Amino acid sequence: MIDRVLVLVRHGESEWNLRNLFTGWKDIDLTDKGVAEAQAAGRRLKALGLSFDVAFTSDLIRAQRSLDLILEEMGQTQIPVSRDKALNERDYGDLSGLNKDDVAPPGGESLKDTAARVLPYYIQEILPAVLQGKRVLIAAHGNSLRALVMVLERLSTEDILEREIGTGDPLIYRLNADSTVAEKLDLAA
Repeated sequence: MIDRVLVLVRHGESEWNLRNLFTGWKDIDLTDKGVAEAQAAGRRLKALGLSFDVAFTSDLIRAQRSLDLILEEMGQTQIPVSRDKALNERDYGDLSGLNKDDVAPPGGESLKDTAARVLPYYIQEILPAVLQGKRVLIAAHGNSLRALVMVLERLSTEDILEREIGTGDPLIYRLNADSTVAEKLDLAA
């Protein structure tokens, strides 16, 4: 039987998540809590007996470090990893570094723009691996993962705006041969 497993994990809490700042493409590292969240995600995935054939992550340290910590916990540090800015967080432009409570987000990248960047990469690079039966892990960002969740779960624009993807919380999908979702498991802590 072909697995067709796709697991999405938002990076652990970053220094700027903690401070409620727009992070976007700024290369901000994890907090101690973020490290612990990524390690816990790895332990939860390992406890389910999951293993991976390939992993994808963004071009940003918080996602890369989260992926490394997850794979360390799983004892799978030798699998191939692709890093690409197509999986980066939404670009907040001039808002990066400003407090989310103080500033409304004009300019920068819209969620639609983020999806227009993420989805072609998913279709060209990630989905073929999943459909070949590979078990795929993606460690990325709230908004880049939202774009994938919107497509996978066939959500409306309104529905996805209400959807929060927690830091370090794995979403496990088993796909059908036609790329639709056969099964979903949310490992929110």
